[in-house]
Parts: sequence; structure tokens; C-alpha cells
Amino acid sequence: MRARTLTLGVTAPRGFRAGSARAWIKPGSQRDDVALVVSDRPAVAAGVFTTNRVQAAPITWSRSVVEAQGRVCAVLLNSGNANACTGAAGDAAARRSAAVVAELLECDNDQVLVASTGVIGVPFPVERLLGALPRLACVVGATAASARRAADAILTTDTRRKQAAVRVRAGAREYTIGGMAKGAGMIHPDMATLLAVVTTDAPLRRAQARKLLRAAVDDTFNTLTVDGDTSTNDCVFLLANGAAGGSIASGSRAEVLISGALRQVCAQLAEAVAADGEGAHKLLIVHVAGAHTARDARTVARTIAASNLVKTAVHGGDPNWGRVLAAAGRAGVRLDPQALDLRIGGHLVAQNGAAHPAGERGAARHLRGKRVEMTLRIGAGPGEGTALGSDLSADYVRINAHYRS
Repeated sequence: MRARTLTLGVTAPRGFRAGSARAWIKPGSQRDDVALVVSDRPAVAAGVFTTNRVQAAPITWSRSVVEAQGRVCAVLLNSGNANACTGAAGDAAARRSAAVVAELLECDNDQVLVASTGVIGVPFPVERLLGALPRLACVVGATAASARRAADAILTTDTRRKQAAVRVRAGAREYTIGGMAKGAGMIHPDMATLLAVVTTDAPLRRAQARKLLRAAVDDTFNTLTVDGDTSTNDCVFLLANGAAGGSIASGSRAEVLISGALRQVCAQLAEAVAADGEGAHKLLIVHVAGAHTARDARTVARTIAASNLVKTAVHGGDPNWGRVLAAAGRAGVRLDPQALDLRIGGHLVAQNGAAHPAGERGAARHLRGKRVEMTLRIGAGPGEGTALGSDLSADYVRINAHYRS
């Protein structure tokens, strides 16, 4: 049965609550900046974390929880301060915030995940955060409005909230997957700069949750690129509390359906992140076919989507196909330069590695839209892959030139 898309977020699955509060973490901010996602029963947890060697204190803490515990009762998230490059004080702040949430929810300290986003290298205002936690614990709810408030509280330079939810039926049972994410800048594969929490009422085992999350992230969040930077705080969490009942056998149709729904939620969130890239005016989707392997195809697609020359051409509405072919050629993947066919918005602009002028007018019209799609065939192999990105505008420079101020 096909998955059913819902207009909800992390509270869509049974047994999850969420909420937000204002801790004044970033001076001058007038919006909520702390969010809490709670599972009413201990949930199996899986996580995928940044590959950056410089990692924030919340990453260190949450990785240890996922690896050692495997079950959690809550995720605490904040915006305005990354708690990264903050030394021993930052580590202590992550531990203390988890401990206070655990006390409020009457669970163990190592059943609380922590995630932060914001400015790097600024001392973390832990007392402000701790002061907001009792209020936060009192306002978490299972409503759609509660999920929206939590999704709004984690935004930084984002211009809009990012939520998704999908429901599937497997036999006599329905399983729901919901999620929220933030991300706009410092976006590049493995992992992009984002925080994401995905919840489900499916009864996944620990190994299943890890396997399904890794596969979903590889196909979605790890196809993102906005500016070529990978952050210190990137993490995606999956919480599975089993509230829908039943069991999911490895390799079963139910597992396949849940895997597809999880990927669909992550894909919707990833596309929302790409469309909301810092200073972005357009979403860029690059599909590559004909590669020797899917990995090769994805590498070429990422290289194209990350190219500043391609991104500026997209921003200007210029079907400069030579930049796309040049980016593909430096991706480090085997390809035949005489077999490169490029379509922009379905219009053929390069064929067999040379110009196809008849398609440029249609391509230029397509580039004026908000969603730009390119398809590049690089050979006759079976490998296909996709990357998500955005255009590059002067607004990106403006946002990042004054980020701390």
C-alpha cells in the first residue's frame, strides 16, 4: 500500500509530544529557542552524526547515549548557540541539561539526547537554558501546534519551518513516521549542517533502526549541498517507541514499507533544507545517469550541485551548460567526455559533449522558475544518483558576513 502524506511533524506518531520555550540564548532574540521532543515510553534510538573532526559537545554526549543506551525518552534541542569549541564547560553544559530534563521527565540521564545549533565558539549560556526547562517540560503536547512550535524553535537563519509525516499500513496495523529539521547554511554531504528528529510508532529493533536510518540519510540528507561546508553539530535522530504494536521482522514487507516511508520523510525534509538554503532563490536538483555505479553517479551530481559557477549560473538564469560538464569532469569519476548529454528542465542543451543550441531557449525559461532540474547522462552504465542544492546569491554573502552580529 502506498504511503499517505500528512501535514504534521514529530507528534504525528502515537506516543510522542513536543513543545518549545524561550531561554534567551541569543541576546536580543524574541522567539522561542529551546525545543523538546518526548516519547511517552522509552524509544529505540539511532543517530547519524557529522563527519567533521571538530565536534560540538552535544554531539559527543548524544553519540555516547546512542551507542551505549539505545533507548531514550527525550531529545532536547536549542538554537542560538552551537555549544561547539567551548571546552570542558561546554561538555558540562550538555551533561547538565540532559540531567535536568531527565529529572523533570523521571528518566535516566543517559536517556536524553541533546542537540544545539547556532554560533560556534561562544560560551554556552547554560543557566539560561536550565531556567527554561521546567516551563518547557510543562508545555509539551501531542498536537500539531506543539510540533510546529518545536520545529520553529530550532531555526537559525532558516526562513521557514521544516516538517513532514507519512503513514503506511502493513497488514492490520498502521505505522506513522514524522519529522522536523533545521538547516540553511554550512550544508554539504556527510553530513549537512542540520538538526533533524524523526519519530515513529513502529516497533523497530535497535539494529533495524540503525540500518533504516543510515540508508535513508545516505539517499536524502547526504545528497544536500548549499555552500560546501560541513558543520560541527550535524545530527539526525530516529526514535521508534513501538506504540503502534506488533513486530517488524527483518526483510519483511512491513519493514520495506516503513523503510520507504522513513526515506520519504527524510527526502521531504532534505528538499525543504535545500530550498531554504541561505540566500537561496531557487532549488537545484541534479540527476546523473549512465555511471558505472550509483556511488559514482552521486559523486558527479554532488560536484555539479556544489559548483559555485553552476550555482551562480542558475541564480542568473543562464543555461551555461559548459560549467555543468566541466564540474562533472573534475568529480574524479570515470566518464566519456564524448557521451555527455545534459538536459535542463527536460530541454537538451548538450549532446555527445557538444552544444545543442535548440534547447537553450527552453532551458532559459526553466531556469527562471523556483525549481531547477538538470539531468546529465555520462555513459551507458546502470548507476544513477541525485544531489540537492540551491543557487548562490549576494544574499548568501550578506547573511554570513554578519552572522555573529
